[in-house]
Amino acid sequence: MKRVSVCMASYNGEAHIKNQLLSILPQLSTEDEIIISDDNSLDKTLYIVSQLKDDRIKIVYNISTPGPVGNFQNSLRHATGDYIILADQDDLWLDNKVKVIKELLNTHDLILSDCQVVNEKGQILHSSFFKYRNSRSGFWLNLYKNSYIGCCMAFRREVLAYALPIPTQVHMHDWWIGLLVEIKGKVCFYPQPLISYVRHGSNASPTGESSDYSLIQRLRNRFFLLLHVIRRLSSNFSS
Repeated sequence: MKRVSVCMASYNGEAHIKNQLLSILPQLSTEDEIIISDDNSLDKTLYIVSQLKDDRIKIVYNISTPGPVGNFQNSLRHATGDYIILADQDDLWLDNKVKVIKELLNTHDLILSDCQVVNEKGQILHSSFFKYRNSRSGFWLNLYKNSYIGCCMAFRREVLAYALPIPTQVHMHDWWIGLLVEIKGKVCFYPQPLISYVRHGSNASPTGESSDYSLIQRLRNRFFLLLHVIRRLSSNFSS
């Protein structure tokens, strides 16, 4: 049986993390795990997690690169499962997510599932992120307009062999991983929502790429993504 590692990055998530974990834990077997990397939370996040008293939850501390990319990388480095599922601290999983993901990963290297975008009250803002974003597979299309949001991603453990470490100039871990697998592996865009993607105004990641980025910053982001993808694949093929 394939083991699942749910990799989560936490930071001041006391308002949402309990509900998120309660939507995940019933879907996991006794052999699965949730790796929560905490980026020095200042609130009660870790206390709330500890009160769940579930041995499948393992807390690790991000003592290297602060921020979402470094925090997720720290979680990924501690994962031991065959299948890796990324999770944000403030969403809600639908009750068939793990079952569907495990079936799809039998024949694919990476799954990007659709999601419904909701506000903090659970009201649906977009019934399909795929339709909102016009999401499709393809390297160049996703370099131009990214659809790879981590909370909807899952992949085989083998992906970590060429995705880690994440270059410091790459500003989004999920975009980086998605583009690499577009070239190296087999990607599936699964068209049914498997989570409620909660937007509450203080999310660490935007819905897609933030409109706060200037044109120069967006071009810079894509330049460094492409540069490091080429470098990583070149070094991977030569080793």
